[in-house]
Amino acid sequence: MTVSFAQKKRLAYYEGYISIIINLVLFLLKFLVGRKVNSVAMVADAWHTLSDCLTSIIVVVGFWMASRPADSRHAFGHGRSESIASIIIGTLLAVVGFSFLYESVVKLIQRQGMGFSELAVIIFAVSAVMKEGLAQFAFWTARKTGAGSLRADAWHHRSDAVASVLIVAGVLFSQKLWWLDGVLGIGVSLLILHASYDIIRSSASYLMGEAPSEEKVDRVHSQVRKEFPQLDGIHHVHVHQYGDHHEVTAHLTVPGTMSVDEAHNIASRIEEIVEQEFNGDATVHVEPEKSGKDED
Repeated sequence: MTVSFAQKKRLAYYEGYISIIINLVLFLLKFLVGRKVNSVAMVADAWHTLSDCLTSIIVVVGFWMASRPADSRHAFGHGRSESIASIIIGTLLAVVGFSFLYESVVKLIQRQGMGFSELAVIIFAVSAVMKEGLAQFAFWTARKTGAGSLRADAWHHRSDAVASVLIVAGVLFSQKLWWLDGVLGIGVSLLILHASYDIIRSSASYLMGEAPSEEKVDRVHSQVRKEFPQLDGIHHVHVHQYGDHHEVTAHLTVPGTMSVDEAHNIASRIEEIVEQEFNGDATVHVEPEKSGKDED
């Protein structure tokens, strides 16, 4: 089922607002408990959780920008704002990954174990469950909307959930396996960096004008050949995507003896076919077949 942009925007807002609220709650829990047990690391993690609100704010702002109508400076709207938000969040995710990697290596070099109170362990366990819940919700909204920024935010939530799990594991097994936290941390950081790379690469490719899927173009070609078997079909198909809106151009070769009126009617019908497939506006340029004399 096709999801309208209004529905995508609503889902993105839900994800963003829920993330902000839960992160604020977790910040207060970690900060208050960290102060109570006098844990500098826990207080620092509390501030990190508060900073996670930034990525959710970027998601909301990105979709708000994308929903703005076209204007004199942006004739095709602001649909690509969401992809810009994806790159920003992907970059922040990369920072988290490199920071996580650095801290994990330092722990191994310095043979650092973990030491937290029982209350702190409970808070981190609760944090892991809540953050993974946020990640699952964000991944679900990303699948429903196809939004890279939501997928990036989901990975950001998951990185926090995994970090909390590692802290709990480090506390529970620190006496026997002091290296566990560092080794697992390196593995997770590499996973986060890979996700960051994938998010930035796909969003950047989209912004630079990624070609449409061959499957869609083939469907258009098949429909055109079916309705107009006397023609060679269309070529030079170019698709420019702006969020949910597409601008499509194509060339149509017709016999030189065909009347302008007939060629125009065929081009108009092909534009309808293209617009139905790509959900946007299409322009078909008509050009005559070159005769043998012209080719000479």
